[in-house]
This record gives sequence, structure tokens and C-alpha cells, in this order.
Amino acid sequence: MSHAQHTPELPATVARLDHTVVFSSDRQLSAEFLAAVLGLKVGAPFGPFLPVDLGNGVTLDYYEKRDEPIQGQHYAFLVPEEQFDIMIARLEALGVTYYADPSHTEPGRVNDLFGGRGAYFDDPDGHNMEIMTRPYVRP
Repeated sequence: MSHAQHTPELPATVARLDHTVVFSSDRQLSAEFLAAVLGLKVGAPFGPFLPVDLGNGVTLDYYEKRDEPIQGQHYAFLVPEEQFDIMIARLEALGVTYYADPSHTEPGRVNDLFGGRGAYFDDPDGHNMEIMTRPYVRP
């Protein structure tokens, strides 16, 4: 049997993100931080990676880099409306400031973009994380 016969029933023109690597200075700390905010669990180590399963077939695989600075990236998470306030409360309990904007000029506020709510916050390595309840409306 060919490899194509074992592939899930996705059209050949579609690509679905399976995983991405998130560089961190301490993979355990960073993975546990995000999992705590989003209400998820940290998976078992997989080689040098520590995964956080987002529940939609995508994992963030935390990879430790201690020998060079971590360059901050942006990660946005579409979350259920009914979980948004819970996630904000988790950030507050962790003592993490959240912002209404990606430039972090509006502390302690959330935005109302596209009829939903959203907030930005830094993870332990300075990655700019975003939670939002509605996807962006793109042209």
C-alpha cells in the first residue's frame, strides 16, 4: 500500500499544521505556564521536546535552548468565549499582566476585535501570546 492510502482524508491541496517548535530557556517552565493559562496538560517528553497538545491535532513542542537568547515569537489561540474569563483569572493569579494590544500599551484591558474578546501576554521567555474568542476577519 502506498503512503497516500494511509493519510487522513484531506484533499491534496490542503495543509494542516501538525506541530511547531517553541524555543524556551526552560521547556518545563514554559510548557507548564502555557498549559496552566489555557487549562491544558503538558504531555510526556518526546526526544528533546515537551509537548502541549492544543486539542485540535496541533501540538506546541517546547525545545530548550540555553546557549543563546530566545527570540520572541507570536502565538495566537482561538479559545471558547466561556473560557476567556477563566483564562484571564489564571493570568491574574499567576501575576501576569495582560494587554488589549500586541504592543502591550494597554495593561489590564482586553480588546473587542471582530465581535469577540482578546488579550495579549508574555510567556516566561517573552513570546507574545494571544487569546481571542473570534478569529480575525481577513480580506
